[in-house]
Amino acid sequence: MRTYDDKMFIETFEHQYTWLNGFMRNVRRYGKKAALLDPATDRSWTYTQLNQEANQLAHALRQDGVGKNDVVMSVLPNCPEFCFAYIGPRKIGAIINLANYKLSFGELALLIDHNCPKVILYAADVADMVTKAVEKAEHKPVRLVMADNQEGREVPEGHYSYEAYVSAQPKNDPEMDFVPHIYDEVIRMCTSGTSALPKSVPLNDINEVLSAHDAIMHYPLNVKDVCMNMTPLFHRGGSHSGGTCPTFFVGAALVVMRSFSPRTTLQYVEKYGVTFLTGSPASLEMLTRIQEKTPYDLSRLKGLVTMGAPLEKAACKKFMEVLTPNILNGYGTTETFWNSFLRPYDLPDYAGSVGGSCIDDEVRVVKVYDDHKAEPDELVEKDNVTTGEVIISSPGKTTYSYYNNPEEEANKFYKGWMYTGDLGTWGENLYVMINGRKDDMIVCSGENIYPTQIEEALNEMEKVQDSMVVAVPDKVRGQAVAAYVVAKDPSLTIAELTRFCNNSPMLSTYKRPRWYCIVEELPHTATGKKMHYVMKQQAAEDLKNGVLKRR
Repeated sequence: MRTYDDKMFIETFEHQYTWLNGFMRNVRRYGKKAALLDPATDRSWTYTQLNQEANQLAHALRQDGVGKNDVVMSVLPNCPEFCFAYIGPRKIGAIINLANYKLSFGELALLIDHNCPKVILYAADVADMVTKAVEKAEHKPVRLVMADNQEGREVPEGHYSYEAYVSAQPKNDPEMDFVPHIYDEVIRMCTSGTSALPKSVPLNDINEVLSAHDAIMHYPLNVKDVCMNMTPLFHRGGSHSGGTCPTFFVGAALVVMRSFSPRTTLQYVEKYGVTFLTGSPASLEMLTRIQEKTPYDLSRLKGLVTMGAPLEKAACKKFMEVLTPNILNGYGTTETFWNSFLRPYDLPDYAGSVGGSCIDDEVRVVKVYDDHKAEPDELVEKDNVTTGEVIISSPGKTTYSYYNNPEEEANKFYKGWMYTGDLGTWGENLYVMINGRKDDMIVCSGENIYPTQIEEALNEMEKVQDSMVVAVPDKVRGQAVAAYVVAKDPSLTIAELTRFCNNSPMLSTYKRPRWYCIVEELPHTATGKKMHYVMKQQAAEDLKNGVLKRR
């Protein structure tokens, strides 16, 4: 029993405290203010116009029978249609499934069968890949819609152009035929798994609101800001860090960058008065080199947000001198957004660590066991030496679940914590230093890659007996994929391995090995498990000594 009448609070909080209502407040407050800018096509939208675009998409989807809890899949790069799709489906109670447009057609087919979208919105550049994926998949969408067609490509037979799909639809807000709830799933993201099927991560409405709040208070963001993200918006760090989620929720403006180019980025920062720029440490390195040679006006840049990899101290000092002294470095996961942070006052002293926990989160380092999870309170020593697994409590920004994947769910989530698989140390100030992974995941240009998936694909080749995939250092990508292969047929060549991987329907371009080595044997434990960490140490030396060969 409450000491007061809580009915109105519950009704208001649970049904009205939604991300869409936050966006609609901005449509009313800042209707004539710029919301979205697309430099590639020299177009822009006010908040009123952005809402109208989202409404037209919502009406078109409803006409195709899309409604409450139905899935709309987006296979789009950073483009205006991505932003329309981020908003429109919510208006009719649908779920927008953000797929990686860099997937192979085989991977996308698995994703289609797993999520069963009624409509797929895709970019013209990946029309062939999407068409093959739909042909391969058992589930058949009601509609396939080609968007972001800058070069005027021919629309595949049976598909619709985005313009034709929405042009005849009304611009008014569609009538809601459902009662929204903050626990409703509104976004379904994808993150790499140990198999070819990406894990589907459901996010509910309160996750969206609290993720927006988190970014707004950590930057901090306000209505006067102009944000640009150099990473793909389909990532959690793309849409939720200076992307669609916080920017449109606070009433700021978003500049769309389709693909990263350091010089173009600096030109946009100067031209559009970008105040917050988001990207990986590798992209900051490239920006710094260009800015030193050809300086651009960065005076309006208030902050540079980076994630996906630790900042090296020397590099951090350089970034602060050349780009902006206000650098923020976040650490987290697709499932939980960012959960620890290095603020400008932490840098450069604590560069290399991932900082301390975000305001509403808690990051811990717990003991590691071979046969079971540590309890959340089984902490390792705070001595900056003892290694443990990094776990995250983020009650506001995660559902602690995967869609239709109970095995992975049980593996990752326990007692209100996510067990990341990252290995790290920490000190008395509770700042965490990441030093590896339990599952040997590779992070290449911000994309998570699991070696087992690539090994499975390689081992399907007739001439291959076994393989082991590890990461090697890469100045541009952070890490690159290297494959050690044991030949079944002694005539096997690296050229054949390259062709096989290039033609594999289960390997996205970014997952294909860049380096190969044909070996007699691979390191295994006494029980037969592959010792990836041994080969990873060797790979760094092999790369340096020219043993690994380019594809």
